[in-house]
Amino acid sequence: MINNTGYEVVVDDFNQFVDIGNKPERLCTGFKWTEGPVYIYEKGTLLFSDIPNNCIMQWQRGKGESYYLRPSNFSNGNTLDKDGLLITCEHGGRRVVRHHPNGKVEILADSFEGKKFNSPNDLVISRDGAIWFTDPPYGILSNVEGYKAKSELDRNYVFRLDPHSKSIDIVADDFDKPNGLAFSPDEKKLYIADSGAINGASDPSFNRDAPHHIRCFDVLNGRIIRNSTIFVDINQGVPDGIRVDSEGFVWSSASDGVHCYSPTGVLYGKILIPEVVANLTFGGHNGKYLFIAASTSIYGVKTNRQDAKKARHL
Repeated sequence: MINNTGYEVVVDDFNQFVDIGNKPERLCTGFKWTEGPVYIYEKGTLLFSDIPNNCIMQWQRGKGESYYLRPSNFSNGNTLDKDGLLITCEHGGRRVVRHHPNGKVEILADSFEGKKFNSPNDLVISRDGAIWFTDPPYGILSNVEGYKAKSELDRNYVFRLDPHSKSIDIVADDFDKPNGLAFSPDEKKLYIADSGAINGASDPSFNRDAPHHIRCFDVLNGRIIRNSTIFVDINQGVPDGIRVDSEGFVWSSASDGVHCYSPTGVLYGKILIPEVVANLTFGGHNGKYLFIAASTSIYGVKTNRQDAKKARHL
């Protein structure tokens, strides 16, 4: 059932997940392609990338948006490490970096076995401090999201950067275009989106025969993933960014908004957005406000859910 405020309720419980009485709030707009939202609780600030505009923006309620970093080397995915420092995937630099308060940019990973990455896209940090990141070619397909170049790798991999040895290992090698990723609350499962059905901002055409699904893996010893299954197919566009809440529900971007799935893959409902959604993150003062990065705008929705990672630290 679709209500008149912008939500599709499939399972009645979804009525309690989000504030379906109020339309999603458009917080700011005027961008080219928003991505990589991350919320800094200590500052009450949302950071997000605008890839084609080569910048990271910041937004605060009551203050609006402003530049946080320009140029950003065509940044995409962002997250925070255990010390609250910003970790970013750069399309332009084809690397993963850490930003320090003094302006220093520390390169964490920029190649595998002497070959440059394609364009690191999204990342997640596990409890042990390891950085897991995806490396599709979106940043090298054109000069829209990075710098056009030939791939030096034979495939589009998912990598793990070890926090102690600094070694980089391939954890998955059979994706078309690996994209967003997120752990289950106990980190025994890893969800990874495959957005192979589109070629990115430079070529948004849709190939129904290519992957447009989220896969689920068992995580073994915190280092490797096995037993891949198709968790869900996204039938409206492709999955890009994904988040898992503290109850194990998976929230995925799609062309018509945000889809919410149970841990068993049952669609509970949708937040309908009038723009293609690229990514999302939980934030706000209590961690229950959902920020949605959708093409040219950032939207927000009140929920009673909380990101699994945030909940572990409360």
